[in-house]
Amino acid sequence: MSRLGKKPVKIPEKVKVEFKNEVLEVTGPCGKLSQAIDKKINIKIDKDSILVEALGDSREHNMFHGLVRGLIVNMFEGVTKGFKKELEAIGLGYKINVENGKKLAMTVGFSHMVNLDIPSTVKIAVAITPDKNTLITVTGIDKYEVGAFAAKIRAVKPPEPYKGFGIRYLGEKVIRKAGKAAAGSGKK
Repeated sequence: MSRLGKKPVKIPEKVKVEFKNEVLEVTGPCGKLSQAIDKKINIKIDKDSILVEALGDSREHNMFHGLVRGLIVNMFEGVTKGFKKELEAIGLGYKINVENGKKLAMTVGFSHMVNLDIPSTVKIAVAITPDKNTLITVTGIDKYEVGAFAAKIRAVKPPEPYKGFGIRYLGEKVIRKAGKAAAGSGKK
């Protein structure tokens, strides 16, 4: 049995929870989320907490037990606070703009402009930092959607190891390599 799955989840204030037809719906101040729950798991809703129960003892039951509880915790955090990922674009001539709130237009060192469609579940904000880099903020109530879209943005131009140019998460450390000049200076 999952150790985390056994712990009840406290329902935050101003959050409504419904479990019908194997779908859990959570509504809060920031929005509404729904999650399909596997038949191997049962959910009991009390006045102020939710208890997740596995309906068997197999390995799959144990895995789903902890997973479903983690998803519920993330849903509660999403509808009360929301999630945020920040990325930084470092490079000469890099320009990133939001067009009509539906497309993210990026000029990041390619011969063409890269356009990404922004999902309806996330919001994007673009700002210039004091050291002339571009800061991209991805926010939303669904943790998966926010993380997936941030990863999609980073995948357009990952940071390269020689000068560090590219798109990286804020605070991400990029291991730098020595260039040709440093490698060739060790010879006699």
